[in-house]
Amino acid sequence: MEITELHWTSQSTYPILAALQLLPLLATLLILVVRKRRGLPLIAAGFAFVELLLAVDLYRHFDSTQTAMQLAEYLPLLPALGYHAAADGMTVLFMLLTALLSLMVVLYAQQQHVRGLDRYLVIVFAVQASLQSMFASQDLLWFTLLSPVQLMLIAYLLKGWSNAPQEEMALQRYLQFMGTGLLLLGTGLVVLGWNFAVVNDGQWSFDLHQLARVPVPGAIQTVTFFLLFYGLGIRIPVFPLHGWLPSFAEHGTVAVAGVFLLGLKVGIYGLLRFVFSLLPDAVMQWHAWVVAFALTGIFYAAILALMQTNLRRLLAFAVVSHTGLLTIGLFTLSTAAFQGSLMLSANFGLATAGLLFMSSVVYRRTHTLTLSRLGGLFDPLPVIGVAFLIAGLSIIGMPGTPGFDAAHLVLEASIEEFGALATIAAALGNVAAAAFLLWAFQRAFLAPLDESTQHHHIAPASRMERSIAIMMIVILLGTGFHSEPWLELIEHSFDGLSAQYQHVHTGTMDLVPH
Repeated sequence: MEITELHWTSQSTYPILAALQLLPLLATLLILVVRKRRGLPLIAAGFAFVELLLAVDLYRHFDSTQTAMQLAEYLPLLPALGYHAAADGMTVLFMLLTALLSLMVVLYAQQQHVRGLDRYLVIVFAVQASLQSMFASQDLLWFTLLSPVQLMLIAYLLKGWSNAPQEEMALQRYLQFMGTGLLLLGTGLVVLGWNFAVVNDGQWSFDLHQLARVPVPGAIQTVTFFLLFYGLGIRIPVFPLHGWLPSFAEHGTVAVAGVFLLGLKVGIYGLLRFVFSLLPDAVMQWHAWVVAFALTGIFYAAILALMQTNLRRLLAFAVVSHTGLLTIGLFTLSTAAFQGSLMLSANFGLATAGLLFMSSVVYRRTHTLTLSRLGGLFDPLPVIGVAFLIAGLSIIGMPGTPGFDAAHLVLEASIEEFGALATIAAALGNVAAAAFLLWAFQRAFLAPLDESTQHHHIAPASRMERSIAIMMIVILLGTGFHSEPWLELIEHSFDGLSAQYQHVHTGTMDLVPH
């Protein structure tokens, strides 16, 4: 696949992508200098807000009518490593999401008076910098080297800011799964670099644009596909690679919500940017099998969601179920499906963020997320309840939420590729898992509280908590009722990618190939 790009000097007066990566690093340095001085919260909020403005400026400069990668930046560093960043609609969308949710995390941390706020903010901004760099990366080695940095930062957040009794178990499972994923990703990286070197007189490269010019032989392509797919799939997380997520969700705090909100998008970016671009034959050979596992995962997660008594674990299995639908969209291999999957990913990020924030407000007042011990919270926390409800409806994909158009695109493409039966089954399983979130809303906010578990007086939401809840409501409803700009943003980003798979779409196919 031939990849074209436009240099940043042809579109902007400054390197926007570099600025988005460097500003959070500058924030970490300044916070280390300021430490515990009174101006720390204002400085952190200021940097997070400016980062969001830069992301908006990236959106403003991006030309959605172009199929080329845009605002490209390149700096050679080592013989096989260079800084190479560029943006398409996916990059812009994920960078906007990262900036927005990072701002909300910073504001929330200040409101909740997180202990060791200076250290916490340093890690949050470092995570933000690593994510922004990964979402812009056109170099597989750069992307891979940043992965352990981002993952260890998240692990440090869990270790340092979780008071859960089973924190160590959650951390161990997280490190085991992510360590395995990094090993697989690194091995796939080496295979691709070696294949390039064989053709180019021993000269190694991991740059996407150079790798795309060198075909990968069939057997090697299949092996590399599984290495990269499993390595990245753990992070999404796709069934059955999700084992780390439930315990992480239950025993982590909003302080580690970054792994929920943003880190999950890294796997999707890696699949679309590197795997689908470089390994088209293997993707076409195995895509129906992946869809079959994704469909199984939807129902598996829906059944386990039914069995959960903890709100955060229920949320985790809802995420796994919806990841199944997202995966079906990705491996349907059409432009509409790619668009829908990307919008689903952004929608899940926003909605999951809302559910996590609101559940944290509930926990701070009741000291429990066990559903049988909750109830009657809508009267003292009406704005929190409405935000929770809208986030749940967004995950279901109700009209008026960003999940509606996204799910429509995915399901429509899936019907054309896999037939109505498989698509209806996927939709029903997904709705079943999400419906438990609405049941959780009813149980926590509307159901009467059992007298035996009567809580003490429930304090109303603070001004900052209400502000975050209202912000979440406005964003979800705003993007839901006015989704055209976001669909236009990514409309042409996958034209070249989907062209590689056009010959797959010759009519409805069997879900599992013979």
